[in-house]
Amino acid sequence: MNVLLGILLFLATFWGMEFMAWFTHKYVMHGFLWNLHRDHHKKDHDSWFERNDAFFLFYAVVCMTLFGFARYTDFWYGWPLGLGILAYGIAYFMVHDIFIHQRFKILKKTNNWYAKGVRRAHKMHHKHVHKEDGECFGMLIVPFKYFKKNK
Repeated sequence: MNVLLGILLFLATFWGMEFMAWFTHKYVMHGFLWNLHRDHHKKDHDSWFERNDAFFLFYAVVCMTLFGFARYTDFWYGWPLGLGILAYGIAYFMVHDIFIHQRFKILKKTNNWYAKGVRRAHKMHHKHVHKEDGECFGMLIVPFKYFKKNK
């Protein structure tokens, strides 16, 4: 029973993080912490790193805290919860930083239906250079209109 519950918690946490990413992106990054996210919407950067990269630290601390509780207390739920957050962070990094923004020059020729839709949605998000009037704040789940073929 614990294994099944752990798997369900991991999956629920992973997909729940898509909502958290959307919420944080829309209301925190494009809200009161815009000063950290603004450089991500600029085409030219002074450095390979962006102030926007600091946002991963929050989820890393949450993840490590859950692992710590799981390791040093009877709170075994910390393992699947922390692993779900970690897995989403890896997926986010692969899709956002590597595939979409090409921070590492790999996955350039990925050209399937899903990849094109995610890339198109993110491109629409970045057409807005100010914190207002944004769209497409999610990462892995985007509106269906972005998956339609260009006419």
